[in-house]
Amino acid sequence: MGEEKKVMFHEMELDDRILKAISQLGWPNPTLIQETAIPLLLEGKDVLMRARTGSGKTAAFTIPVIQKILNLKNTSTHQCIKALILSPSKELCGQITSVINDLTLKCSREVRCIDISQNGDMQIQKSLLADKPDIVVATPSRALSHLKANSMRLKEDLSVLVVDEADLVFSFGYEAEIKELLGHLPKIYQAVLASATLSDDVLSLKKIVLRNPVTLKLEEPELAPSSQLQHYHLFAEEDDKAAILYALLKLNLIRGKSIIFVRTVDRCYKLKLYLEQFKISSCVLNSELPAAIRCLSVDQFNRGRYEIIVASDEKALEKPDGGLLGDEDFGKKRRQKSKRKKDKESGVSRGIDFQHVSNVINFDFPLDVTSYVHRAGRTARGNNQGSVLSFVAIREKPLMDAVEDHLSKGFNGQQVLQKYEFALESVEGFRYRSRDAWRAVTRVAVREARLAELRRELLACRQLQGYFEENPTDHAALKRDKALHTVRLQPQLAHVPEYLLPAALRNEDTEADVDAAAPAPKKKKQAGNFGSAKRHKYQARQSDPLKSFQLKNLKKTPAADDT
Repeated sequence: MGEEKKVMFHEMELDDRILKAISQLGWPNPTLIQETAIPLLLEGKDVLMRARTGSGKTAAFTIPVIQKILNLKNTSTHQCIKALILSPSKELCGQITSVINDLTLKCSREVRCIDISQNGDMQIQKSLLADKPDIVVATPSRALSHLKANSMRLKEDLSVLVVDEADLVFSFGYEAEIKELLGHLPKIYQAVLASATLSDDVLSLKKIVLRNPVTLKLEEPELAPSSQLQHYHLFAEEDDKAAILYALLKLNLIRGKSIIFVRTVDRCYKLKLYLEQFKISSCVLNSELPAAIRCLSVDQFNRGRYEIIVASDEKALEKPDGGLLGDEDFGKKRRQKSKRKKDKESGVSRGIDFQHVSNVINFDFPLDVTSYVHRAGRTARGNNQGSVLSFVAIREKPLMDAVEDHLSKGFNGQQVLQKYEFALESVEGFRYRSRDAWRAVTRVAVREARLAELRRELLACRQLQGYFEENPTDHAALKRDKALHTVRLQPQLAHVPEYLLPAALRNEDTEADVDAAAPAPKKKKQAGNFGSAKRHKYQARQSDPLKSFQLKNLKKTPAADDT
């Protein structure tokens, strides 16, 4: 009966141009959240939608927004900004804009959308807003800056307000901006909140943004079912994590695109430099990178230039111990507050659409259940398969137990985190290489690698080209800067010798090597050259005429016979 009641896209009274774009995107059927939310939003109701990560929430609110704008085009007499979409991170804003551009492929002249979340020139963005695009995508702070500068006015004509990843808005520190921004909006407008969880922040945001909303809390687990997404854990201490990761990647036990999560930015670069020693290429993603570099890294990963991306979980920067240490112990290990400038409008484990991710590896176990859910949500999106492998130290076991208790509630009490069967003793040989490579990546090496990356960004920055043209000595000094002492790359580490392989794999490879090297026994002909020392001395005496008193090849002359 459930199959008969399923509503298809063409039954939602959508514009033909939208349906053609959906068909071109290859979306045969709407997801559960799309099937439920789109009809309600087309009726003009305020909606609070909660659905798991990767369930299609972005299309669930962008399709009705585009449809409503097309309807308003038939009656409006002037061009104006009709929809404002807010998202807590710049990466998410770029992703939403990309989805809107795909859905408006057949009506791009009628519906125009711009993204003003990037930290570009305000005057350039002001000129773009002067054309009054139909949809504006921004972070709350960027939208408020333009509203205060009178670059855009929403008091009279705004029809729809959307807040994506609503549970992140307050945690990113946007509470004051949201409350002030609402004062620039009209009294009557349709509002939508989209979130993966219904936290207290979402409920408080619901009170100030929505009016008589319909709450869609779908009866589904926060993550994909076990038939689509497998969860594994492996108990490993700090010294074993790097060796296990090296073995898994080199033995091809992990295949496909992978995201490796760590807790701090420095560990991002440490793991990247560690993998580089074994010719395993990867890129990093964290809040200290400029927004353009972050978006470029995501784009390169999605296009397949990199198979591995190392990302930091910024929540761990606030309290690296995750609440496991007592106040006294934590006070001893606490370092000085970092002076590095971080971009609060950055999000890695939340919302970003990493495409075709097969594996999520928690190199450092997440500090809470929410972080685990959103990390795991980067894989098994849509109908794709995925797996999550978490390295768990002994002191992190309480965190794993909390995650297990939470996830098992959505799977009828079944165990979710399965033990990953991995015989560490079988790859004992990998430990020696791994230990040396891991220790080679010192704090100095990490700092120097980051300086090298900063120098590349400065030389490639378009905004500094004019300065370098006026100051060529600075450009030359930057290019001729001293060589940085980063980790020394050893080419032999890229190859895994036969003796390091586990016994099961070694047998197969040795048989292949023996067959390939069949002509080798011919070299045994030279075995006679290697004898004892006495034999070498005897041969030397026999070949020396002064010692043997024998002349070889000596011919007697006739004159000697006559005498």
